[in-house]
Amino acid sequence: MNKGANTLVLLVLLLAGLSYGCIGSTNGTQTATEKPKVLTISTTTSLYDTGILENVIAPIFKEKYNIELRFIPKGTGGAILDAKSGASDAILVHALPKEQAFMEEGYGVNRKVFAYNFFVIVGPKDDPAGIRGLSVSEALKKIVEYGRAHPDKIVWVSRDDGSGTNTKEIALWKNAGFDFNELKNESWFGTTGSGMGNTLLYTSERKAYTISDIGTYLKYQKEGKINLDVLVDKGEELINVYAIIIINPKKIPGKDFEGAMLLAQWLTSDEGQKAIAEYGKDEFGRPLFYPAVPVLKNQQGDVFKWIIKYGFMKDGDKYTECPEKFRYQPKYDFFEFPASVVEG
Repeated sequence: MNKGANTLVLLVLLLAGLSYGCIGSTNGTQTATEKPKVLTISTTTSLYDTGILENVIAPIFKEKYNIELRFIPKGTGGAILDAKSGASDAILVHALPKEQAFMEEGYGVNRKVFAYNFFVIVGPKDDPAGIRGLSVSEALKKIVEYGRAHPDKIVWVSRDDGSGTNTKEIALWKNAGFDFNELKNESWFGTTGSGMGNTLLYTSERKAYTISDIGTYLKYQKEGKINLDVLVDKGEELINVYAIIIINPKKIPGKDFEGAMLLAQWLTSDEGQKAIAEYGKDEFGRPLFYPAVPVLKNQQGDVFKWIIKYGFMKDGDKYTECPEKFRYQPKYDFFEFPASVVEG
């Protein structure tokens, strides 16, 4: 075989090797060896600390779409600030007033509700303030009474970080007749300025009380990191609704709008909702989060009304997860219901 023939054979073998190493597709899907895209998500710590994002959602999403999810965990307030600075492609949050302000300022579009769970008030097992089983407002009144009678110790711990949990806490204090900014100046009222996990650790260390999402509490309690009991868990005002908001590409160019929309579609798909429903069942005997879509489709029960009341926005004569003015090239439908569902 002459030199030219040898060269030709080598070239054929090289091309064959390259073809063998890349499994192509004719339907537009990505090849097996293609480097994954990266989608950056700003998220509340109450989602991140439970492990559902990194242990379940990210692996499934990468396997399905070859898109790697990278998370920036902060309170909702911090997540929103990061998004405004251009750090992320979407946000996962749970503080309706802050979400609406974010969208009103033009930063967010195509909001979708994907999950819910409940806030709880937790504290020491011996419950020195005597709040076990009370309503939220009565429990908070008891805590203030006990705290003022024991000014030399930390009785209540607040995240005080602008998070969704902190936003809920402030509203609950107001409903109970107290001003959060005044309370936090009292000696028995402690603050961490930190995420849910760290706040639970500090609360347990000080044998104090705090408000937590049930998911993070269950994970930390199961792992033996904290020694706190759930003392108050009843009341519609304790519902905790999670939504994804896509960064508006007209406000902040260069964001991966298509990838973020794909994540929103997957989170609210049957597959995504099933993954949410199953997370925690084996380890904790109950899910840490509940899928919102089936509840919204069935339109029945108290939880359905609570999700609308605390997790939807008023838009004319209806409540919707995303008012029409905040919709941008949507590829999915939005739930919306008559105002009478909430207002009677």
